[in-house]
Amino acid sequence: MGIAAVPERIRWAVDLLDPRPGDRILEVGCGPGVAAALVCARLSTGRMLAVDRSAVAVERTTRRNADHVAAGRLEVRRCTLDEVDGERSFDAAFAVDVNLFWVRDPAAELQVLRRTLRPGGRLHVLYGAGGPTTADRITAPVAAALHAQGFRGVRTVGSEAGTGVVGDA
Repeated sequence: MGIAAVPERIRWAVDLLDPRPGDRILEVGCGPGVAAALVCARLSTGRMLAVDRSAVAVERTTRRNADHVAAGRLEVRRCTLDEVDGERSFDAAFAVDVNLFWVRDPAAELQVLRRTLRPGGRLHVLYGAGGPTTADRITAPVAAALHAQGFRGVRTVGSEAGTGVVGDA
């Protein structure tokens, strides 16, 4: 996949995430695996778990990132977010264009993410620019939901490529 094939919103999201070589990263809703490829390219000792409910998305992510999977940098799993619940081990979690965070009450998912992130781990809930609604219509309910679930330092982020909310566990 050439650099030109990477949508600007995905490039922006991964740059904002800024994974370090040893980070443990969780992607919620991995889609076709473009973001996973960019994140894994920055990891050396770190690991990434990419999850999606769609069998097609999991297959596409696995195929696109076969080298990262073979190297042990990436695990791709078909599951819901609550199936990832457990140890507090991820340095960061992110989602790009996953609408559940603003179209309904995401309390259950955010509780799972708080438990899954290590103390001080960061959550990025991001959306590409040019969607069907205004940025504030998305970021206001997402920020309120993060606050309500105990995330700290909640702030809105944005660029020409996208908008979103970031908070610390």
